[in-house]
Amino acid sequence: MPPPRNREDLPASRAEKGRICPPPLSLRAPEPGDEEAALQAQDELAADGFDFLLLGDRTWAQWLDKVARDRAGVDLAPGRVPATMLFGVVGEEIVGRAHIRHELTPALLEEGGHIGYGVRPDYRRRGYATAMLRQGLQVVRGLGVDRALVTCDDDNPASIATIERCGGVLEDTRPRDDGASTRRYWIDLS
Repeated sequence: MPPPRNREDLPASRAEKGRICPPPLSLRAPEPGDEEAALQAQDELAADGFDFLLLGDRTWAQWLDKVARDRAGVDLAPGRVPATMLFGVVGEEIVGRAHIRHELTPALLEEGGHIGYGVRPDYRRRGYATAMLRQGLQVVRGLGVDRALVTCDDDNPASIATIERCGGVLEDTRPRDDGASTRRYWIDLS
């Protein structure tokens, strides 16, 4: 069930100066009991062309095993880097995900960067993307990275605002083969 949308549905401590403060979000690793909600999120975001789980043709158990192996850097496909998949959770509800690449390849330097994130449609415009990116940046910092690259489509004002709110400094905008452009931001983590 989505968090309340109306101010009167919130406890008094949560409503300040007429604004709705979203419930706190935390990032955590996917768990066996997440399958139904995660697959629902996959379906919801597929409509936007976003691959929420990077599931492929794996079963849920196989995917959880792959997530663990990716995090450890074991059995990576050519051109892949160690990566951590984390779900953005509010209470028990999965509202989004962050996929954190531990290092950059030449391809990730062009598009993808250190962190990719997505928020389920019913949870957008509540500050969850910003919370996931901020917490994801702390994970990247814990990997020893001093400057994180975060990219987004040039026609995505919500992601542009999220990245800039988190300290992103635009380096450039690069054209892609599909005719779209990618904005590349660096965020200082030192």
